[in-house]
Amino acid sequence: MQQLCLIISHLFLLSWMPWVTGQSRHLTVGNGGPWGEWGRMELCPEGYYASGFSLKVEGKQGRGDDTALNGIRLYCVNPNNNVNGQYRIIESSVGRWGEWTSVKWCLAQRLVSFMLRVEPSIGDGDDTAANNIKFLCSGSGVQLEGDGLTWGSWGSWSSKCSKGAICGLQTRVEGPQGDGDDTALNDVQFLCCN
Repeated sequence: MQQLCLIISHLFLLSWMPWVTGQSRHLTVGNGGPWGEWGRMELCPEGYYASGFSLKVEGKQGRGDDTALNGIRLYCVNPNNNVNGQYRIIESSVGRWGEWTSVKWCLAQRLVSFMLRVEPSIGDGDDTAANNIKFLCSGSGVQLEGDGLTWGSWGSWSSKCSKGAICGLQTRVEGPQGDGDDTALNDVQFLCCN
């Protein structure tokens, strides 16, 4: 039922944003973690595209409960009117642990594809799910790797935005589990806009 409500609210949101009607597709990967709920799809302002990103990462906790990746921010710029480096920041659901890393930029380019580093379930051990992310820059093909952690392995690249670039994101985050095992950010999908 909750997933149906998210789909309906997402369709309603898209119907009120005519600039998104030129979207090509959602970008997804197959190795995301299984825990948590999907947050809202958050979009760059009209005419803006993601050109940079930063991560919220909890460092290794020793004997404590590790969560690794807790959040993703996109830095949206307007390629036709980028005066004085102005940008807008968007984020979907974010876990409570960790600190934000510095921004990584596709200089004069846009984000068009991504890859996720995920630790699969380890049973009764300390699960972390998503640990890090890479983005592909348009034009140059430069790959930007986030400052996340190294548990797990990299999955495959998502498909690429066929036109335009990434303009929105939606994250799947597990809330605090009390005395249970916390994983925080598990999965993410991005929206392409033309």
